[in-house]
Amino acid sequence: MNSEFLPPVAEQLFRDIQKAFLETSQIPDDLLMALKFVFGPCALQALDLVDQRSVTCVSSPSGREAFQVIGGSGRCYTCFSSCHYCPCPAFAYTVLRRNEGPLCKHILAVYLSQAMGVTQQESVSDQHMSTLLSGTSAL
Repeated sequence: MNSEFLPPVAEQLFRDIQKAFLETSQIPDDLLMALKFVFGPCALQALDLVDQRSVTCVSSPSGREAFQVIGGSGRCYTCFSSCHYCPCPAFAYTVLRRNEGPLCKHILAVYLSQAMGVTQQESVSDQHMSTLLSGTSAL
């Protein structure tokens, strides 16, 4: 996922989480507190999505990549690696409209699952990826 949209403190936090999780398979309390401080209430919800293994990286032979996150309601949200966007209502309202946070729980779950190395992987055809990217299909 492209992290150029995140402040440097968030990028460092993900690196620290990656290092700690690699060493202990856990996120220490101080990093959990930092996560909550930086990302607010969506941090706990994102961690829950990661615990449920709800994040899948979908890739095609042409090198295109997207992330699909199964939300708490069971709905699948497609987040793109090339931009900082999620089609969920929380992203539209909280991030885009009210500018109350940098991202929604689905995008945060993508960053966290990558940092923790627990992202599911799925390969699809270029045709299926094209359908997915046009928003007409979910896996």
